[in-house]
Amino acid sequence: MNLSTYASYFDVNIKSYNFPTTPENLYDPLNYFLSLGGKRIRPLLTLIGAELFGSKKESAIHASMAVELFHNFSLIHDDIMDKAPLRRNEQTVHTKWNDNIAILSGDVLLVKAYQELAKQDSTHLTALIDVFNKTAVEVCEGQQMDMDFEVKEDVLISDYIEMIRLKTSVLLGCALEMGAIIANTTDENRNLIYDFGQNIGIAFQLQDDILDLFGDPEKFGKQIGGDIISNKKTYLLLRAFELANAEQQKELHLMLSINDSESKIAKAKQLFIDLGVLEDAKNIKLKYQEKAIFSLDSIKVEECSKNVLTALAEQLLNREI
Repeated sequence: MNLSTYASYFDVNIKSYNFPTTPENLYDPLNYFLSLGGKRIRPLLTLIGAELFGSKKESAIHASMAVELFHNFSLIHDDIMDKAPLRRNEQTVHTKWNDNIAILSGDVLLVKAYQELAKQDSTHLTALIDVFNKTAVEVCEGQQMDMDFEVKEDVLISDYIEMIRLKTSVLLGCALEMGAIIANTTDENRNLIYDFGQNIGIAFQLQDDILDLFGDPEKFGKQIGGDIISNKKTYLLLRAFELANAEQQKELHLMLSINDSESKIAKAKQLFIDLGVLEDAKNIKLKYQEKAIFSLDSIKVEECSKNVLTALAEQLLNREI
């Protein structure tokens, strides 16, 4: 089965998901936000995880829906904290309505995620809730770390990797593990598929860091250099300071103080190339990609059943947008 089959199946289910009609200011924002779409990789992973270990995708649809609703809850709240005006090239909920409506709509979406998860077979429910709760806490921890980094001076690369693991990667691991739980596979397989998702997630975020500065603006779909314009502590910037000598560190600090966006982006690109940061970031991304594939290879199922995950990893990590 290929990825488009899972995507089509999930698309039918998410489009048929109905919120109450009133209060309008509580539910209209959710209908709007879910209609914006997105890659929806996470819920597909739950379906794929179930079928990888011999179950049917239909058996995991409620857990899959819960993952998608939770992910969108986190995005609505993240957008408020980041003061982001756009999401998927459309207005964010707090911009289209207001902060209070976005907060409350996000809150009820989290509750809806748990309601959806509770529809799964009771045989698996305790294990599913344990994994889901652990992940929900970790995602919040990662978001707090990300906000703390905005004012923290001594952020280490290890701190950054841990932040993106929590904020981004654990939900990919959770999505796959939930599918594995539903399929009644072994604890070893659960751990291996979780590790695959987690490491793919870290590699995915590192790729995003690279594309933010070095991507093709025609393909990337958002402003190139957004991270560097806002002085965000990405892997690239942190590694640049690690590798720079005293004179280069002065140049880096000077670059961060530049107000003109085009000049700042051009200077950052040149410094990062000169310091070898671009190639270093690609190599670190590859390291996490290889760790993910090693975990997938270690799972004892028919190799052909892993093809969809292998293809998905290639699609995510070799993308230009």
